Amino acid sequence: ADSGGGPALLAAPGRAQMFTTVVDTFLEKLVAAGSYQRFVNCYRCFYKLQPQLTRSIYDQFISQLQASIKEEIQEVKNEGNLEGLFSSLDKIVEEAKDREEPAWRPSGIPEEDVRSTMVPYFLKHRSYLRRVLREKEEENRKVAESVLMGRDRIAELQQLIQARQQAWQ
Repeated sequence: ADSGGGPALLAAPGRAQMFTTVVDTFLEKLVAAGSYQRFVNCYRCFYKLQPQLTRSIYDQFISQLQASIKEEIQEVKNEGNLEGLFSSLDKIVEEAKDREEPAWRPSGIPEEDVRSTMVPYFLKHRSYLRRVLREKEEENRKVAESVLMGRDRIAELQQLIQARQQAWQ
């Protein structure tokens, strides 16, 4: 319906939809691999006696096989919460599209992987701690100056008190 080539045409199917498509394709190929002709070749004697019954048995077998496989896959999807996980993964991928920095990929060497991840963090943290240390040292210097000024003032006041005390006596 959108002839302008808008986002509806460019939107990729979600992972859950892709998983369902893969499962359906698998079932189609499984049924193709177990064709009626192969079934007949395995049960040739029975086919010669009852061709319609053989066809009916084959159709029932394939139908039950597909239903059983779909049921098992649905159980796996439900138990593993695959729908939710697929949608979460789709959201993560969508959010990552706007990121400018490349995604982190492991090299296979744990020491290098940890180093490549942790060193930038530690360097950033070290510069933060140095800045905080400088601020605290400056604050301590000001407090120390204030304490020294206070001591000087106390010494002056003590001298003043002694001088007035001597003058009064």
